[in-house]
Amino acid sequence: MGLYDLPKIRWPRIKFSGIKLPKFLQNRVLWVAILIIFVSSLFGFIAGLVSGSYFYLETKDYLSKLNIDIPTVEKIIEKEYVPQTSQEELIIRAVEKASPAVVSIVITKDVPIIEQYFYNPFQEFDQFFGQDFEFQVPQYRQMGTEKKEVGGGTGFIVSKDGLVLTNKHVVLDTEADYTIFTNDGNKYPAKVLARDPLQDLAVLKIEQEKIVNEEGTFSLKFFPTVQLGDSDKIRIAQTAIAIGNALGEFRNTVSVGTVSGLGRTITASGGGLVETIEDVIQTDAAINLGNSGGPLLNLQGEVIGINTAMVQEAQNIGFAIPINKAKRDIEQVSKLGKIVYPYLGIRYVLVNEQIKEENDLQVAYGAWLIKGDRGEPAVTAGSAAEKAGLKENDIILEFNGEKITANNSLSKVIQEYNPGDKVVLKVFRDNKELLTEVTLDERTE
Repeated sequence: MGLYDLPKIRWPRIKFSGIKLPKFLQNRVLWVAILIIFVSSLFGFIAGLVSGSYFYLETKDYLSKLNIDIPTVEKIIEKEYVPQTSQEELIIRAVEKASPAVVSIVITKDVPIIEQYFYNPFQEFDQFFGQDFEFQVPQYRQMGTEKKEVGGGTGFIVSKDGLVLTNKHVVLDTEADYTIFTNDGNKYPAKVLARDPLQDLAVLKIEQEKIVNEEGTFSLKFFPTVQLGDSDKIRIAQTAIAIGNALGEFRNTVSVGTVSGLGRTITASGGGLVETIEDVIQTDAAINLGNSGGPLLNLQGEVIGINTAMVQEAQNIGFAIPINKAKRDIEQVSKLGKIVYPYLGIRYVLVNEQIKEENDLQVAYGAWLIKGDRGEPAVTAGSAAEKAGLKENDIILEFNGEKITANNSLSKVIQEYNPGDKVVLKVFRDNKELLTEVTLDERTE
């Protein structure tokens, strides 16, 4: 053996009685290594099983206390889109809940067919100008009429038998025909049952389909309906969802925003109607032309308002009538077939500090009875106000004990009463206060 050669170690070979093994399997080192690997794997498997079971039980117990479910393979691997947040999930559910009852309203009308033709006013003077002289002036004439779509809006079904709530300005034309398209693609002719005389609301009716069963018995198919919420519980900055027939073309368009303000007073115009609407909801959920009459929803899918107006010069400033104002209309139409309000029969302006200073009045609140711009009387002849002795320049300070102010107008207070109710008015006249009793009349459209 040389100086730098390592010594060679000879390992004894393993022998098995009665079995002749190959030479490489007779090496003891090989079997020792196999034994070590086997023992290590066995202990590793046992340790992993014990520790994994321990951590699984501990984690499951901890998550169960937090009400957090442990995802399974079936839950993780979804074929459909999975909302990424609970907020998103609530919005999707709210829209799915209300959409079947949201309808599109199409307005059609007989419009004249106008034909253009040309006329030569100098035809009688051809002998002077010659036959070759041509001077044609365009003229127009009507050639009958045709049914044509002239507008559109939105509504929603509030009863199983087909009552539909929408805006008054959507169905203002008494000579037009109205057709309702439901979310499932069906269409129904609609009849306007009532138009609210004070608010931008109207109630329509569509007829139920008849179903014949196997026995030949007829039954009526119920319509899907929305769930009405409580608009008195609305809070600023809560989520608001608008659904509508945007631009009269994109049906059941959804937009999402927040409640931006409450108790607003606006003057809205459209469809030949100019109306001051009090106590409305302001929202930044996009409201476009055609959305009028559609629902404004909360995250529970409940209707909290009826979309009615938008500010065209602004970015996403829209307004909705609180649903609680419409519940009265729905109930009256269901029971009476019409919408009625108490009627006093006066023309007035609300008094504030500015009105007081400009007109040298003695009080800074109340409803001041004055003539209209065209000379209309302050007190309507034969009205409840005239019967109670009210006169021009009287100022109604209180209505049945409730103070009349700019934020608590007379028109808002009187809506809490019914025709035939007797109320007491506190009136300021000739620097004196007096009380008078009034029996309210009935006002319809």
